[in-house]
Formats: sequence, structure tokens, C-alpha cells
Amino acid sequence: MTATRTRPSGAATPQHRLRADAVRNRERIIGAAREAMVEFGADIPLDEIARRAGVGNATLYRHFPDRLELIHHVTLSVMDRTADKAECALTEEPDAFQALRRFVFAAVEERIGALCPLLSDGVDKDHPDLLAARERLEGAVEALMGAARDSGQLRTDIAVGDLMVALTQLTRPLPGSGCTDFDRFVYRHLLLFLDGLRAPARSELPGAAATLEDLRHA
Repeated sequence: MTATRTRPSGAATPQHRLRADAVRNRERIIGAAREAMVEFGADIPLDEIARRAGVGNATLYRHFPDRLELIHHVTLSVMDRTADKAECALTEEPDAFQALRRFVFAAVEERIGALCPLLSDGVDKDHPDLLAARERLEGAVEALMGAARDSGQLRTDIAVGDLMVALTQLTRPLPGSGCTDFDRFVYRHLLLFLDGLRAPARSELPGAAATLEDLRHA
């Protein structure tokens, strides 16, 4: 009688392995696109993104049939990962301003500078997924800023939009510059920026504090 072979209970089926590979490829493409678009702008050739991700062009187009679809998912990725960083900083740091400082540097690592140019490139800004991601991000950053404000360490005349505009401007090199050593300038300037956020304020800011909703209509 021939023994029946059984698959170990923890072993993945070929179908499951393919699904896992597809998820990994998708994540690699989004990660590579995020880096490439921050460095060179949203018009970077898609075959260059595929090369950076270590996948073939066919794999990229299977996941993202056109550029707008890829930009949409890169934007969601940046927002979601940045919101994660804000929530973790608030939960894990006992000092409110230190939590804000940690988030600012984490936002640099997440390439938050990719958001504005991507959102201006024909993406549907009113897509439900983007609206939900924006709302979550704004809530997470506002909670951080509110804690720092309540502790007396953060000046009271700024809002989430002010912070995000500054981070975007400070962390995005000029498109096409290929400035791969840009981070050595960014961290120095971020510390100067953080000093300017501390209370008591040393200057009176023109205009009103900006929200993310203000940025949408700017």
C-alpha cells in the first residue's frame, strides 16, 4: 500500500507562495517609486522604477496599469506610514516635545516631501481612500502637536498644515537634481526648524495657522 504524503501543517501552498510573492513585489515597487519620485519627480520613467524595485516591467504593469494608479498608491503609502510614525511617537515618548521631534525626523525617513508634488499630478484628491488617509494623518499629527502645546513647549500659533508644509519643503530636493547626499543638509536644518517651534515664540507669524484642509485649497 502506497503511503499518502501529507503537507506539513505550516507549509504554504504554491498558490499562497505566489500571493506572498505578489505582495512583496507590490511593496517593493511602491517603496522604489516613493524614493525615485522624491528624487526626480513623478515623471521618472516607470522602467527605472521597475529596475530599482528589482522586478520586470510586466510585473510593475500587472500591479499598476498606469502612472496615476502608481502615484495614488505611493501617496497612500506615504500618508499611512507617516501616520503610523506619529501614533507610535505619541504613545512611546514620555516627553511631548520629544515625541514631536521624533515624528519630524521619522517623517523625513518616510519621504513626506513626496506628497505635495504627487497630489498635484492629476491624482483624484477626493478619492475615499485618500480622504481617509489624510484624515488619519491630520488627526495623528494634531494629537502630537496638541500634547506638545498643552505641555507649554510648543508655540500656539501654528497648526498641522504649517508643520507639513515646512517638512515638505525641507525634505524634498529639487526634481532631477539627483542629490543623493541631501540628507546631510536636511537634519541640520530640521534642528533649526524645531528650535523655532518651541515656546515661548520669539516672533509673530503673519497670517493664520494652516490646516491640511487649507493646503488642499491653496
